Amino acid sequence: MENNQNITPVIDIHNLDHSFGQGELRKQVLFDINLEINRGEIVLMTGPSGSGKTTLLTLVSGLRSPQSGSCKILGKELCGASSAKLVQARRNNGYIFQAHNLHHSLTASQNVQMGLEVHGKYSQREMRDRAIAILEEVGLADRVDYYPDSLSGGQKQRIAIARALVAHPAIVLADEPTAALDSKSGRDVVNIMQRLAKEQGSTILLVTHDDRILDIADRIVHMEDGKLVNNSVKQKVF
Repeated sequence: MENNQNITPVIDIHNLDHSFGQGELRKQVLFDINLEINRGEIVLMTGPSGSGKTTLLTLVSGLRSPQSGSCKILGKELCGASSAKLVQARRNNGYIFQAHNLHHSLTASQNVQMGLEVHGKYSQREMRDRAIAILEEVGLADRVDYYPDSLSGGQKQRIAIARALVAHPAIVLADEPTAALDSKSGRDVVNIMQRLAKEQGSTILLVTHDDRILDIADRIVHMEDGKLVNNSVKQKVF
């Protein structure tokens, strides 16, 4: 008999709506979103600014609570979930922000260790060792004790990727990770993300405006005006 865990989508969204504000100021920003993403898939989400991409990403991540419809992540319903359940959901994913969001008072390895501290199960030595190991994986073996202000934009984003992936999350969520990078640095960071996530069996949902990286996708979905207007298989030619 086939194991149901292998066929249940990691991200399973149906009839999802979302609004901001209350009363007369209430504005609906997501409309009837339906999206299924399986384990190990790399899905890129495109669309114009203000189309709802980042809002959807924050709902999937547990950073915001979904209001209406169904948003099951790793089989757990987040719509109407308690704060404690949302915190638990966040521990299952690695989030890469458009701005790397590093702490300038911490070294590269200390920033990466923050991705492990939320789990509360590693010793300081284990966290240090894991942080150094993944910084080596992203090509920063010689920068583990450097502070962000002495690193390039591409190096900072590599640290952000390392922080997101150090705990081997089931889901990697990335919001415009190449937006502030030049072409080569942008390609380097998505290649690293793709390789590490595939090695770890993680699922990637990545928001982007960058046409140069669309080739890494297994599937591309497109949003406009709060609606998913295209939920396609990968195109071979861009």
